[in-house]
Amino acid sequence: MTPTLAQLRYLVAVADCRSITGAAASVFVAQSALSRAIQAMERDLGVELLARRGRGVDLTPEGARAVRLARTVLDAVEAIDDIGTAHGGGVRVVLTLVTTPTLALDLAADLVPAFTERHTGVDIRLQQHDSRESLVQELTTGRAELALVDLPVDKELSTHHIQEREVVLISPNGCKLPDPMPFRLLDGLPMVLPTPGAGRRTEMEAMFSCLGVRPVPSLEADERLAWVTGVTDGRGSVIWYRDVAVRAFGDRAEIRSFSPPLLRPVGIAHARRPLSRAARAFIAHARHNAPVREPAR
Repeated sequence: MTPTLAQLRYLVAVADCRSITGAAASVFVAQSALSRAIQAMERDLGVELLARRGRGVDLTPEGARAVRLARTVLDAVEAIDDIGTAHGGGVRVVLTLVTTPTLALDLAADLVPAFTERHTGVDIRLQQHDSRESLVQELTTGRAELALVDLPVDKELSTHHIQEREVVLISPNGCKLPDPMPFRLLDGLPMVLPTPGAGRRTEMEAMFSCLGVRPVPSLEADERLAWVTGVTDGRGSVIWYRDVAVRAFGDRAEIRSFSPPLLRPVGIAHARRPLSRAARAFIAHARHNAPVREPAR
């Protein structure tokens, strides 16, 4: 028998999540129902698509091929659905995305333009918030459907890993610091930090505590422009993403990797409720088109 669209979606979800439990949560069906659908698909095709291992699963060679074809089929179905809207035959859809000012650069420069070029019937409303706590509130209240956010987030939300980004140290020119920078040398280092009590400051304090270091706050501010001027004026160093630092500072500061490299996962988060077709399409687009961020060599 020919696999149904639901079976194809379930199979792709398993491939993305690498677990039956995670896949079932991402497509909002019971785990038992998803398992039965995949098993029925395997019986109909006469091949094993998944290799079960403990709590996770791997794709068999036949399963990997089926997933590649399933993605093509599902993309085609989405494109067909968009035809009516693209030619005025349907109501335009508004998808609200929230993120931080830092991650908004990725959405504005890369993900959103490529998505809207393909999905012409979807209008993206992009909103920026300074803290992850604000992003979570927008999702849980339903004012936004998706958030691009640093992971991990509240366990009550569903998440989809998008990329790994390198976190680096940006220091005033002329600093006599090694490159790469050992974490132990952060102890006593003058630093530009978010204000006490801010979500990002709390995360940094937790990191410093785990590393056993105590940087010295030389400037405390939540505005990104203040971080840039604080470094370029020689007040202290700041911790930020490498790609953002390159754009913000150019040759006006020294950018160093940490030793070992510090990588931060970034993903799409949403409330645990059924998503709109536009939201599902954006998640699929982001998973396969997010720019790759690699540590400097």
